[in-house]
Amino acid sequence: MRRPLFILLFLVPVFLFAQNRNKLDAAAEKARKKQEKKDKINQMIKQEEEGALIFQKQSVYGLNFNTDGWSVFLEKGKYKTITKTNFWWLSFGERHDPKEERIPTISSTGGLLIVSSYTYGKINNFYSLNAGLGSQKLLGGKGNKNGVAVSLIYGGGFSAGLLKPYYLEVLSSTSSREIIKYTGSNKADFLNPSNILGRGGLTRGWNEIKFVPGFQARTALRFDYGRYNEMVSAVEIGINASYYTQNMRMVLDVPERKFFFNAYAAICFGKRK
Repeated sequence: MRRPLFILLFLVPVFLFAQNRNKLDAAAEKARKKQEKKDKINQMIKQEEEGALIFQKQSVYGLNFNTDGWSVFLEKGKYKTITKTNFWWLSFGERHDPKEERIPTISSTGGLLIVSSYTYGKINNFYSLNAGLGSQKLLGGKGNKNGVAVSLIYGGGFSAGLLKPYYLEVLSSTSSREIIKYTGSNKADFLNPSNILGRGGLTRGWNEIKFVPGFQARTALRFDYGRYNEMVSAVEIGINASYYTQNMRMVLDVPERKFFFNAYAAICFGKRK
């Protein structure tokens, strides 16, 4: 009995010592990396003050929360000077009319209740695919060790407006379920909630998209947290303006228009090199 007890009394202090040693080594390694990062940032600031470019390129992607919808984007930039970066971008998103109204529905089939919803009077989904050129101009943050930079973003380019037919599931005159799209002669079916069972599905209409060319311009302020880091982490607040060569019709009994304007907030991520 004495030998196992002796071994236990010997091993416990050794184990505790090893744990403390590992914690001290981890803390020392963390402090070393923190100091290396600080030294690297100080060196970048020094190089920048001497007029050198500390990065050559950047790739940024993110999500826009628009006042009339949403969009995702990809941006590729090249540093021209310390304060200026030229870039091109691609974005894709969906636009909603401010007068759209979402209506919940409950129906039954085969003894099962089906809960669905649809947008009242909607006849087209409006998507946009945008490509453009722009510039990022550094306004503040140069030499800031915290690396928080404020930049002006501006640019413009081509916008492809894409109208996809909006399908509804309705109750036909024979009391059967029917999937329909707007044809001009069935306006009453789209404005009669008592016969509408729900939307006709997201997968319908992609082969019927109508293309409408247009133009887009944007301007924004980007707040870049950690501008001396290789990883981009930023918030952007701005406005978009788009003009199309034809009226974009989304909802019945709502005036059609060619010009669209919105504000947005974006979350941006990416990498510099």
